[in-house]
Amino acid sequence: MAYYVTTPIYYVNGEPHLGHVYTTVAADVLARHMRQRGEEVFFLTGTDEHGEPVAQAAEREGVPPRELAERNAERFKEVARRVDATNDFFIRTSDPEHETVVAEIAARLKDNGHVYEGVYEGLYCPRCADFKTDSEVVDANKCPIHLIELEREQEQNWFFRMSAFQEPLERLYTERPDWVGPRNRYNEALSFIRGGLNDLSLSRARLSWGVPVPWDPEQVIYVWIDALLNYYSALTYARPGEDLRDRFWPPTVHLIAKDILKFHAIIWPAMLMAAEIELPRKLFIHGYLLMDEHKMSKSLGNVLDPFEVMDVYGTDALRYYLLREVSFGQDGSISPEGFETRYNTELANEYGNLASRTFAMIGKYRDGVVPAADPAPEVAMQFDGLAAAVKERIDAVEVSAALDDVWERVRALNRFVTEREPWKLAKDEAAATELDCVLYTLAEGLRVVSILLTPWMPSTTARLLAALGQPDESLASAELGAVGGGATLAELGQLFPRVEPRAEASA
Repeated sequence: MAYYVTTPIYYVNGEPHLGHVYTTVAADVLARHMRQRGEEVFFLTGTDEHGEPVAQAAEREGVPPRELAERNAERFKEVARRVDATNDFFIRTSDPEHETVVAEIAARLKDNGHVYEGVYEGLYCPRCADFKTDSEVVDANKCPIHLIELEREQEQNWFFRMSAFQEPLERLYTERPDWVGPRNRYNEALSFIRGGLNDLSLSRARLSWGVPVPWDPEQVIYVWIDALLNYYSALTYARPGEDLRDRFWPPTVHLIAKDILKFHAIIWPAMLMAAEIELPRKLFIHGYLLMDEHKMSKSLGNVLDPFEVMDVYGTDALRYYLLREVSFGQDGSISPEGFETRYNTELANEYGNLASRTFAMIGKYRDGVVPAADPAPEVAMQFDGLAAAVKERIDAVEVSAALDDVWERVRALNRFVTEREPWKLAKDEAAATELDCVLYTLAEGLRVVSILLTPWMPSTTARLLAALGQPDESLASAELGAVGGGATLAELGQLFPRVEPRAEASA
């Protein structure tokens, strides 16, 4: 079955930051894992380039919106490359092919009787590009996200009759209780729907930076309707000469952050229903990465800037940390200190040192050739069903829990070394068979955990598997004992070399 995963498209009104990296890496983990399963995968990311936030940012810089979009879109493309994302396409909403689809769908909504002309009056947040109801604002007139005072605006607009989809949306949530995850976000979206849906302004009259309304070119399509359609439009032109909608639509999972829940979990399905397009299979909403800004400015020179982390520690270390430190789907705190602890104790010591010791012992005791043996029963028992458990976690978008499951086996292998003491067995000729079993189990265990860790740390695991003489990364081979002995090990080196702590910045 084809697998289609998307990130949100990122606003080009600012620089890429850690939050963008977080979502992109999580989507990449899903995509890589599914490719390991032999699935046909399409992974989409990109940039949201229209609307008031971009127009205002361009005005502040004194450049045309298109110039700002061109410059920052390249930066977001570079971020995807730097974090080793394997996206199949990078969409830009200023692409003419995307704009054509937006105009077509908007016209379809009107032809289907879901669009009418009217006057909008209400509070509007230019940074969210969103009209706020009285129940959504704080302190009477402030945006709950940006905490800026909102002005009451009035415009002659075209409206999408979203209120007509209240009952269909409630039915959707009843019939598909796993459509939005995790559960607290499902409850949040359903509560919003049950609170009563208002019709949605489909156009903006005072903006020129956007997709013109097909039947009223003096107005442009509201940026969120434009943006949400990227998931659909991309499939029409991602591969020249091919329409991929039959193969990949509907999306398997949209990954989004919780601040854009309303747009994706309410407006998006209502639009698709109105346009008679099949709904996505699942939305998964993740939380925020929280940082103590004071601490960040006082220690390690902002080492959790994603680019600096990758320069100093490597890309795989950043990918691992982001999905290990905070349970995906929840809010959680990250810090330079937390990163260094994970790097040193888990990556360098638990995984890196396990690999180094295993290679060294096989080199010393068996001339670098993995001995032929059966895996030790106590380890085989702990690995039994691991690949299936990881598959189940990934299907539920539990990318942190899946990583935790694999890491438990990394620690199990380290305990196995401590308990079986192969250096002592090597001194006893009568224990040669037992030593073969221990060394084989370590090499085979490393092979299996490395295959399973590949979506999170692709460069590191590829290097280790190649050194093991077992480059196959397919999930079908991720079973302890699936590969016998006989492989000659190559030079490995340190997977996660020690990094000297950076001098703290002065106060």
